[in-house]
Amino acid sequence: MQTLILAGGKGTRLRPLTLHTPKPIVPIVNRPFIYYQLDLLRPLNVDGAMEVLLSLSYQPRKIEETLTRDELGGVSVQTVVEPQPLGTAGAMRNVRSRAKGTLIVLNGDILTDIDLRPLLSRHRARRAAATLVLVNVEDTRAYGVVELDDEGRIQRFYEKPAPGATNTKSINAGIYMLEPEVLDLIPEGCEYSFEYDLFPRLLTSGLPLYGEVTNAYWLDIGTPERYRQANADVLSGRLRRYPPESAPQLTPDGSAVDSGATLKPGVSVTRSVIGSNCYLEDGAQITDSVVLAGARIAAGAIISSSIIGRGAHVGSSSVLHNVVLGDKSVVTAFSRLG
Repeated sequence: MQTLILAGGKGTRLRPLTLHTPKPIVPIVNRPFIYYQLDLLRPLNVDGAMEVLLSLSYQPRKIEETLTRDELGGVSVQTVVEPQPLGTAGAMRNVRSRAKGTLIVLNGDILTDIDLRPLLSRHRARRAAATLVLVNVEDTRAYGVVELDDEGRIQRFYEKPAPGATNTKSINAGIYMLEPEVLDLIPEGCEYSFEYDLFPRLLTSGLPLYGEVTNAYWLDIGTPERYRQANADVLSGRLRRYPPESAPQLTPDGSAVDSGATLKPGVSVTRSVIGSNCYLEDGAQITDSVVLAGARIAAGAIISSSIIGRGAHVGSSSVLHNVVLGDKSVVTAFSRLG
């Protein structure tokens, strides 16, 4: 068994945060996101030598440099850089020669606390060729929807269905358990997607396909709104299986403040994340926000429900609400945004 994280996308939905920082290493509560996905896979390690394949395309060097940290623990991460963009399924085909037995695949933008071990056991007991993890949502229009029969077999896929196209609320959660015969259906060396290419082909292949609906915590972090929600959910402890050794140290106000940040007298930080080398001047107020590394918040600034990019500067007595600032942005004093 091996695991693969598909982390080659440009993260366009998450801009401006991903213009200079690839999505796999944007920080969630001051910790690169990729480590949360490795936490998810670590319980699958039964022999002390776990290998994770990491498929990269966009700014791979920055990701590889991050992965040199000690936080990898006992996990061996092997990066595979796509020769050209191959799409979600094409990137998976690109590692076919290195896949041995069942391949567990994660989209590189999924934050979840699901326990994959019982799902893997059922996948093997059914002798399934593919098992897709599903999650129920109220509004399915932005997702791929999957219909199951009473035994959990996949009957049909709908990609971003129009209202009324289907009554099911189960969407593709971006986690797959696949056998080698599924990879062999993907043409080599060309762009190929799960949603529009592989899934329709699977339905006509005759292979046994199953879905597993989970009620675990699940969030696609791929937009600024969801990115801020991910930080808030980690702060509030919503991830039930979050490793205790990696849990953030919180202030009495429910915030995570990096030890390298400087907070001057009168600063108020509530339910927020403050990154390394940030400088918050006298009387600054930060609520329900994420302030990334190196940002400077001048005296008297009030920031709520916002994301402040790396190295950004917010001028004195400014008021920002529901704002996303890119890296090194400058907001002049006494501005009102949001």
